[in-house]
Amino acid sequence: QAQLAESGGGSVPAGGSLRLSCAASGRPSSNYCMGWFRQAPGKEREFVAAISRSPGKTYYADSVKGRFTISRDNAKSTVYLQMNSLTPEDTAVYYCAAVARPLGRIATMSYEYDNWGQGTQVTVSS
Repeated sequence: QAQLAESGGGSVPAGGSLRLSCAASGRPSSNYCMGWFRQAPGKEREFVAAISRSPGKTYYADSVKGRFTISRDNAKSTVYLQMNSLTPEDTAVYYCAAVARPLGRIATMSYEYDNWGQGTQVTVSS
């Protein structure tokens, strides 16, 4: 099992940027497909982005494609989510998640993930 800890959330005006980090401990993050999900008040948790184990294939929800970038630094056991051109609709608690998958395979459904962080709040004001 991996322990995940998110950081980097905060409050920004519309059009601003934030970079979220997810540090993995217990087992190296290189063992896992890593994903970001978010949950807004009164809404279900939704997929945002995922990155596979080597070679680091990425996949994005349509709502964030072109604005968000997921990346990983296996040497630091850390995954990042760079969020640009933020809108109020991006306001949510953002969760990092991990699941063991073969090289190059991606998981995009929340039920596929079995390791979760505690979440970090992102608030975008209009």
